Amino acid sequence: MKIDSKLRFSDGHEMPAFGLGVFLSEEGDECANACKWALDKGYRLIDTAAYYRNEATVGNVMRESGIPREALFVTSKLWNDDHGYDSTLRAFDKSMEQLGLEYMDLYLVHYPVPEKRLDTWRAMEKIRESGRCRSIGVSNYMSWHLEELLANANTPPVLNQIEMHPFCFGNKRRESIDLCREKNIVVQCYCPLVRARRLEDPVLQKLAEKYGKTTAQILIRWALEEGFSVIPKSSKQHRIHENAEVFDFAFTPEELAEVSGLNEDFIVCWDPTQTE
Repeated sequence: MKIDSKLRFSDGHEMPAFGLGVFLSEEGDECANACKWALDKGYRLIDTAAYYRNEATVGNVMRESGIPREALFVTSKLWNDDHGYDSTLRAFDKSMEQLGLEYMDLYLVHYPVPEKRLDTWRAMEKIRESGRCRSIGVSNYMSWHLEELLANANTPPVLNQIEMHPFCFGNKRRESIDLCREKNIVVQCYCPLVRARRLEDPVLQKLAEKYGKTTAQILIRWALEEGFSVIPKSSKQHRIHENAEVFDFAFTPEELAEVSGLNEDFIVCWDPTQTE
């Protein structure tokens, strides 16, 4: 496994397994610098969203990077207020205008908004058919949201992005992950570092000492070894570099199981398990 290792989608496209999240990275220099430092380090995936209000910066950095467009991968997301067929199409057009790119690699439904999400998905399928977005997926979908979608979709989602780290690796998220694995849907972890609220865990500290790593690096490596894509967020250069230095060690099966057993149903972001 390397920094540019890829995961293959069910539609045939590929995505880097490792990338940069830019949630809360302010539009302008903060976000631009984070993206530049990441690309210089070897990152090729940047995950943004309409809600983050930094799509324009991400697109600008990609255009000016000198890296061939086909070597880069950009994800954006449909915000909750824009659900519905026509609203989804308009929101996608706005995101494309902000990015200033010829195409988007992956467009996600940011959250499973009740009542509108099936109409929204019809629009997502139309967007994919247009060729302006190569792949479509979802975010924050639990197993029951996925089952509803799969029963009604002509094109299944290629990816489900959810908060995922060992401390929320409980039954409801495992059910979603198991269904994704069964249906060949890539699982991508956001908040993989638990917003630094569990970095003092003794199991993580023990492994960090053994491998000469930080506990944050242990969490990132765990996600990769579980077969997930992972998009740690940082706006600090040394953290962006540090987060990428996880490809020179591997856990034993016993260590992986130990980290996977840290669940306490603890989350730091939205809780989609409360959404019907």
